[in-house]
Amino acid sequence: MILPAMYRIRQKVDPPVVKDVASAVRAEIRKLNLGARLKPGARVAVTGGSRGVANIATILRTTCDCLKELGTQPFIVPAMGSHGGATAEGQIKVLARYGVTPESMAVPILSSMDTVEIGRMPWGFPVYVDKHASEADHIVLVNRIKPHTNYRAHVESGLMKMLVIGLGKHQGAIVAHRASVDVGLPRAIPEVARFSLSKLPILFGLGMLENVRHQTAKIEAVLPEALEETEARLLAEAWPLLGRIPFDFLHLLIVDQMGKEISGTGMDPNVLGRLYFFPNEEPKSPRYIRILVRDLTEQTAGNAVGMGLADFTTRRLADKVNFQYTYTNALTGLSPMRSKLPIVFETDREAIEGALRTIGLTEPPDAKVARIKNTLDLEYLYASDALLPEIRERGDLEIVSGPHAFTFTTQGDLADGAN
Repeated sequence: MILPAMYRIRQKVDPPVVKDVASAVRAEIRKLNLGARLKPGARVAVTGGSRGVANIATILRTTCDCLKELGTQPFIVPAMGSHGGATAEGQIKVLARYGVTPESMAVPILSSMDTVEIGRMPWGFPVYVDKHASEADHIVLVNRIKPHTNYRAHVESGLMKMLVIGLGKHQGAIVAHRASVDVGLPRAIPEVARFSLSKLPILFGLGMLENVRHQTAKIEAVLPEALEETEARLLAEAWPLLGRIPFDFLHLLIVDQMGKEISGTGMDPNVLGRLYFFPNEEPKSPRYIRILVRDLTEQTAGNAVGMGLADFTTRRLADKVNFQYTYTNALTGLSPMRSKLPIVFETDREAIEGALRTIGLTEPPDAKVARIKNTLDLEYLYASDALLPEIRERGDLEIVSGPHAFTFTTQGDLADGAN
């Protein structure tokens, strides 16, 4: 098969970035004047999430250092639902892959899947919280704020969600996602989070925004009484920072790698234009006829949740899937469609050619094809010949090099590996 020629292109971006993350964290915590709110010698639970948040080790270490300097005894709790196979040991390993260990943080990490029920919502939702966090004098919420992969609301993925699903552990995540069918996450997350705020000793929240380069773009600390309002504002600021593929229509999108540290769904549905999440309707845009995902990241440790968003994959990816991790995550999130195994081809060449045989009447050399490293790394990408007219009409895109032919090893895999 004759494949299209590809050009390496760059999206021209100049996003905001925090130059000194540790100093920014200190300044934000200092501005809260926490002295009057703290119990002397208080034990403070600090949340450690499962997403690949930029600079998370620095952010958590600095937060814990500041709390110690205020005379408290901080410790970290893994605030994640079913990740790490929904086991205490697995969740410690998730944090360790981000550089978050008792040694690097100089505080204990108390990991358990045990929870306590702190009440029930009027519509029958039991509200759970991590047992270790429930026994602390204070709780500090630390999380990135960004658009969610499942729903649209005034608060989505961030501090409020961490209160409900992260601190709810596996039990809380199961109930929250079950409620998404009957109540809807746009209602469930903020209402349950408000209830938790009224019952739990939340000391403050620390929210981060990230830019298209996966750099920390902003850090803001907020007291619990202003948490929902502040998070809603930060979510509005996060949307323009979100990376996008600069084409509304493609015959084929090739994604070199997917993983939990890239997106909660392995590949961000906001980028792909595919949700596959009942009862939500599918987005009208962007429209990509076929999607091929080539590999899993090392950090995802076999968790391939979201692979079903692609139509095709490779033996390389399929052989790395930890089905226990993947299916535990998929069933907890009520998203089985997203984690079905795509059609598997033995090599990259077979996968690309197989995908291009299913795009309709357009011949492969004339196909609109883009290739990205992952859905988080979108400043640089490859685009085919057929996309050149669009590229040349836009001032925010530039051609870096090309044309480049697809080159394969004797085994049939892309010779250049990941993008």
